[in-house]
Order: sequence, then C-alpha cells, then structure tokens
Amino acid sequence: MKLGDKVLISPQVTGRIDWVEATIVEVENNPYVGIVITAKADDGEVFFEKEDMFKLLDNEICMQ
Repeated sequence: MKLGDKVLISPQVTGRIDWVEATIVEVENNPYVGIVITAKADDGEVFFEKEDMFKLLDNEICMQ
C-alpha cells in the first residue's frame, strides 16, 4: 500500500456497520507494531491503524 491508494477500512477501526472507502494519506513503518496506515474517508474523517485493518481496493473493471 502506498500514498494515494484507495482502501476499505474495517468496521473495527471506524465503529461503523460497513467497511468505509478511503484514500491513504500516510504510511508509517512503526518499529513497535509494523506498518501503520492513515487514511482519509470520503466524508473527511481520518483513521489510522495497523495495515491488516485495511483492504486495498481493486481498480480493475470486470468485463463479464
């Protein structure tokens, strides 16, 4: 994951019912917990947590 990538944030982080779509604004290599992602949701709210609480959005289009 890198700056500008679109991700989904786990409900465990946001406290919401569904996964939230957001854009990565910071990637930190924390020596104690590993990779920490900071992402800004479409509504402007900012969340941060360990990398495993985020899913990278696949930008490919299904042509079936």
